[in-house]
Amino acid sequence: MQSDPFLTLPPVLRSHRHHSNKASLSRDLRAATPSLVHTLIQEKNSILSVATDENHIYSGSQSQNISVWDNRTYTLQTQLRGHTGSVLSLEYTPDKRWLFSYSGMFHEIPAVWCTKGLTPLYVINPFLDTDSGDLFSLAWSPTHSTIYIGCQNTSIQWYNFTNFNVHVEGSPATPGTSTPRRAHKFFDSYPRSQRRSPDLEASNGISTPIRSVDGHVVLTNPPTPRAELYIPPQNVIDSAHYGYVYCVALLPSTREGVTQSMREDILLATGSGDETVKVWKCFPNGLELLSSIECTHGAILSLVTREDIIYAGCQDGYVRVWDLQTNTFIRTIMVQENVDILSLSILGSDLYVCSADGQVKRYLDTFDCTASWSAHSGIVLLSIVTRGADPAGFELITGGNDGAINIWKVHLATVDPSSGEILDAEGHNTYILIYALSKFVSIRSVSSSEDYREDCRQAAIWLTKCVYIRSIISRHISNNGSNSLHNPIVFACFQGAQTSLRKPRILFYGHYDVISAPPEGWVSDPFRLTARNGYLYGRGVADDKGPVLAVACAAADLVRARKLGVDLLFLVEGEEKTGSGGFVDAVLRHKARGNAPATSFPDRNLIGDVDAILVSNSSWIASNVPSITYGLCGVVHCDIEISSRGIKDSHSGIDGGAWDEPMQDMIQVLAGLTDSNRRVLIPGFYDKVRPQDAEEATLFRLLGAVTQRSAASLNARWREPALTIHSVRGSGPHNPTVIPASVTAQVSLRIVPDQVLDAVCVALVQHLRELFDALRSSNIIKVNVDHTADWWLGDLTHPWFLELERAIHDEWGTEPMRVREGGSIPCVPFLEKAFGCPALHLPMGESSGQAHLPNENISLSNLRHGKAVVERFLLAIADSGVVPKVRKSEAQTTPIVG
Repeated sequence: MQSDPFLTLPPVLRSHRHHSNKASLSRDLRAATPSLVHTLIQEKNSILSVATDENHIYSGSQSQNISVWDNRTYTLQTQLRGHTGSVLSLEYTPDKRWLFSYSGMFHEIPAVWCTKGLTPLYVINPFLDTDSGDLFSLAWSPTHSTIYIGCQNTSIQWYNFTNFNVHVEGSPATPGTSTPRRAHKFFDSYPRSQRRSPDLEASNGISTPIRSVDGHVVLTNPPTPRAELYIPPQNVIDSAHYGYVYCVALLPSTREGVTQSMREDILLATGSGDETVKVWKCFPNGLELLSSIECTHGAILSLVTREDIIYAGCQDGYVRVWDLQTNTFIRTIMVQENVDILSLSILGSDLYVCSADGQVKRYLDTFDCTASWSAHSGIVLLSIVTRGADPAGFELITGGNDGAINIWKVHLATVDPSSGEILDAEGHNTYILIYALSKFVSIRSVSSSEDYREDCRQAAIWLTKCVYIRSIISRHISNNGSNSLHNPIVFACFQGAQTSLRKPRILFYGHYDVISAPPEGWVSDPFRLTARNGYLYGRGVADDKGPVLAVACAAADLVRARKLGVDLLFLVEGEEKTGSGGFVDAVLRHKARGNAPATSFPDRNLIGDVDAILVSNSSWIASNVPSITYGLCGVVHCDIEISSRGIKDSHSGIDGGAWDEPMQDMIQVLAGLTDSNRRVLIPGFYDKVRPQDAEEATLFRLLGAVTQRSAASLNARWREPALTIHSVRGSGPHNPTVIPASVTAQVSLRIVPDQVLDAVCVALVQHLRELFDALRSSNIIKVNVDHTADWWLGDLTHPWFLELERAIHDEWGTEPMRVREGGSIPCVPFLEKAFGCPALHLPMGESSGQAHLPNENISLSNLRHGKAVVERFLLAIADSGVVPKVRKSEAQTTPIVG
């Protein structure tokens, strides 16, 4: 691999490392720049070529392999192997579903791949083989079934696949005969670094797939080669130019998004380092030169066509425009003087110009610049317009020497003739979820710091406006207690279609607050949504802003399609990370109050009756198999302080042993919480723990096999109570000579079914005091239980749990794993008890989501599929009707303080 990516470019492209910044002479009529949808990263490589089909993005780089990316999830699927040098050219043929590739090595030859099975089909030997030099450009004509090749040796060559006979290497031309296979210089080659001759032991063709779920290709053995093809001498025009043939393009254009010409003949335009563009008429058996156009602005590095117009990107920063119908020069666009134009793409009448300074500019057919932005941190080497995964829109894909493939959402832009303003035609935007999430993540709604109180308020305001577009109600619920100020709660109602029967009412609970995100350890800004290799990165994308918006978008889409058959209530709080202060009181104030006077409870029916609680605030247990959560642990957080009576921090060399030291007392108290086997010694602590039944034991063994964790480990994490000592801190300077006058410790308990929360809290406080009293110390102990949450266990037999499970199965094509979690969500058991209805928990993130950690992320695929699961679930329960409730007891609302 070259140490400098710049050196992999053809010699004429290396001439400008430093450029001037003179402005373009075209008018600036600026509209919004395209939004960045996603970034695919190939570290330490320049992106030299890209092609797309309906399912994949193919990229060639210096790595010798062709990377195959899923164009919906943006994840790496596999790599096509066989080339031994940088992959300079890729060309996809929709009519045959072939991919042509060429690697820039002295002895390399083009390869033809089947994109349906991702297998190699043929290799094409250029005429004169190695004397052709690098093959810089490829163009496929579906009309003539011909691949045209622009060569370094100034020739143009082509191979016609119409009624061709496959000639297997080493065999006579008679069809159907062959000889035993010999080592092939392409299929059986080794990387250059190994300096080995080709042999049959080389495993080229396709590598083991990176992922193998959701319909991805799974191939484990490298395929065998089919045939080797040869370009005959009559399919060559020697000295077609007086310089390298850098680019070729067809008229009519075969590119997506290009307005087609009405002409019936096929033309080939070729651009060269000799500063000319030549136009050739294509016949089934050859080419005929029609015209030669002098550019006089340096080498022609890129070509694109629209109708009968040719755009030529030049070495010195100009784009030359010709009309072939009248055979006249139309315009010169000065993009950036002395900055090479390395790639051109067209969408409708819009021209996208990519420069060596990392900039991309968009021009109308009036040659006015409507957008300009920095697309890469280095040189933009290529671009292509494709429909991608959105049938109603287009994407501009750019690649650079910064190792990035950037995918931009693009659309047609026109000028209002009366006002001169830019009118953006968006069309149906399937990227609204990602766009909304980028705005949501940018708001620093950190609830644990007063510095971000206003940010939290702005997050609530933004979310309220966001969901208001499709809901009938969207407002803040006051969350202010008598003595403190809390962040607002966002309430919204997506109302289902009116029917004669009562509709199910589903309450979705989530939170918009996040934990702090110090920049240390983050690859990108935690409060700027970044999309890389199929994942979205940013604080809150997994916990819980991403799932909140996925559910909101699911409801909005069903409303827009008039398919929503339930009332979906939104209750999104802003203090989940700090104990949900005021949430309980706020909900109880606004839930249905029966026949109470309206003057007493003016908003008593704002929330109303609820048939089920829906939550999405956790992750899968594995990275490639969906989960459904049916249990959460409860938690008791306790602060312990032991302090001396009137004695300050002192020196151990002076007062050591003279008085009862709080640190020694604390250590002995903490030691009395567990025995040598880590079993909790609080009296009665295990009395109410529900024994595991045979069905769950079988489930845990299955989960252990999938996750490579023992069933005992899962038991310890999910269904056995535990005690944790989080910290012990002494007052005063933290050096080895100080006797601290006071010591604090933080302890927590994880509780499980059927432990009673209140009883556990009382027992913990009493046990701590008894341990301290047994010391007969002159010090003082204070115990404060400052946060509690009850455990939650779902009903696995409830019809709607089974409907949610079925929706996950139907969307992902596999049975979800039923899992419990060791974490706690305090509001889930409260809401379940307060409304007397079951809670359902749909995790969206993968196990590698890094929630609460640097580089928090969620898979783009998981987010999209999660939204689709919610849609399926809401449709299913609307059809099934309301399920009668089994009333549970009211939730505990009084905090426990020791």
